[in-house]
Amino acid sequence: MFDIVEILQNNWTLFLIGQYPHGPLGGLASTLILAALALLLAFPFGLLLALARVSPWKGLYWVATVWVYVLRGIPLLMVIFWTYFLVPLLIGHNITGFMTMLCTLVIYQSAYLCEIIRGGIQALPSGQYEASRALGLGYVRTTLWVILPQALYNALPSLISQFISIIKETSLGYVINVQEVTFAANQVNNQLLTKPFQVFFILAIIYYLLCFGLTRLAGYVEQRIARKRLGDGGQTLPGQPLLATDN
Repeated sequence: MFDIVEILQNNWTLFLIGQYPHGPLGGLASTLILAALALLLAFPFGLLLALARVSPWKGLYWVATVWVYVLRGIPLLMVIFWTYFLVPLLIGHNITGFMTMLCTLVIYQSAYLCEIIRGGIQALPSGQYEASRALGLGYVRTTLWVILPQALYNALPSLISQFISIIKETSLGYVINVQEVTFAANQVNNQLLTKPFQVFFILAIIYYLLCFGLTRLAGYVEQRIARKRLGDGGQTLPGQPLLATDN
């Protein structure tokens, strides 16, 4: 226990911000920035894929479906290596480990965000789509003005949970020298050499506290959404799928 406290006292800045300001920003700050950017940049792609997955146009549906199933069927580490070696060949010069990991997470998470958004769309009562069409709204306006705002609101807890997954996935950036919190822990371990259990126990506690806090936030948001549904008339059960399905 005293070893853990001593390690934290001597290396807390390395765990928190890496070598900044005397070197690159790293540690927990880099982990959070990487995860937040990945979620923000992957979200538009996931949204477009979700719209394609529920669209009546079969060409779009099958392209999006293949993309989702391929990415969800391969390990993230493989995508990291593909991006690490392929992107420099395509653009003609090397990119940083941070950018490599960011590109990887955007590509990989687009498939998962697609399914979250698609689930939010198909959980809405089918009568909303039918009522919108009866009012004269076309497919595009119905989707953008009526369906998506509700679907994204209902998907908020799942989006927070996915952000937790992204935070944990950033630890794989260590293999390509991304200076996030796992990389910082390894630096501390290399300095001490004799206390690996204590160092990586600290790392586990950091991840646990961060992810536990976000999990509680997701639960709170989910309860708020459930109460709002009850306040709007108790329509808590999902209806039939609105548009296309996986048949």
